[in-house]
Amino acid sequence: MKRVILAGRPGVDKLPSVNNFEVEDCTCPVDIADGHVLLKTLYLSVDPYMRCRMNEDSGADYLEAWKLGEAITGGGVGVVVTSKSSSLSVGDVVESFNWPWQHYVEFPGNKVQKVDPSIVDGRCSLFLGAVGMPGLTSLFGVQEKGNVKPGEKQTMVVSGAAGACGSLAGQIAMLKGCEKVVGICGSDAKCKYLTEELKFHAAINYKTEDVEKCLKNVASEGVDVYFDNVGGDISNTVIRQMNPESHVILCGQISQYNKDVPYPPPVPEDIQEILRTKNITRERYLVLNYQDKFLEGIMQLASWVKSGQLKVKESVVNGIENCGAAFVSMMTGGNIGKQIVHVADL
Repeated sequence: MKRVILAGRPGVDKLPSVNNFEVEDCTCPVDIADGHVLLKTLYLSVDPYMRCRMNEDSGADYLEAWKLGEAITGGGVGVVVTSKSSSLSVGDVVESFNWPWQHYVEFPGNKVQKVDPSIVDGRCSLFLGAVGMPGLTSLFGVQEKGNVKPGEKQTMVVSGAAGACGSLAGQIAMLKGCEKVVGICGSDAKCKYLTEELKFHAAINYKTEDVEKCLKNVASEGVDVYFDNVGGDISNTVIRQMNPESHVILCGQISQYNKDVPYPPPVPEDIQEILRTKNITRERYLVLNYQDKFLEGIMQLASWVKSGQLKVKESVVNGIENCGAAFVSMMTGGNIGKQIVHVADL
């Protein structure tokens, strides 16, 4: 079988490349330990936060940096092919946030989470997206940090709006009663997807349009909630147009992940002053703080997906040997929706 290792670090303030990843042959586990399971990898998740793990120091206390020459790990879904665990049987589908990028994996049975494919109509990849961590991140961000209230005619702006979290967060905000959702993204195709398929009220292409001017037109009464996936200049522009007592949901800062800065990155003095004088909340948000609500959240997300209220798009790359290319593409905006690597069929 094969695995993907970290062959080299991009270096601080540099873009990752496919040369940072290497595919190598490895031995498939045969005689697994008692209490363990052997898993066949079905899908692997590719996410922006992984860029931080490519550095010697991830910059976040809850993220372990990847080690050179070792298999890369992240979100994964697979099926049990051999079991010496009393809690898991052959054929069970499981997930983990520490799944090595390789064809077969041996895990302790108590270190993976069993999932039910029936709640996603057999689309197991959704456990890495809309009915997984991105979905939960979007749901609890809007629900717990956004203060979205039906009937209050709120306007939400979402940056990175065509990505895994952004595309879900805007839809969830509308389901929760937000009157207007505006997406910011990096191509006309993404803008079209947001407005025509997801029914965002407006979309702004930051690469070809003046974000400040467009935002004043489409959010003329100001911004009440900002779902921030990117940080940097775009976020500063949005914050300047936010209303008093509004809320920034600090989900991600992808524009800053190649830089040697702490998380969350500091903002300019004028933005700090706006946040202070307008009493705008901008707190570090970590979905892992809501683990007691995960099951309830997953069932809600699955229900919305099944009913068609939550529309899902995936950018799927086939083959474990293409994990590095999928990651680089995602970091440069090549995906719409969740970036997934399909490794094997169930």
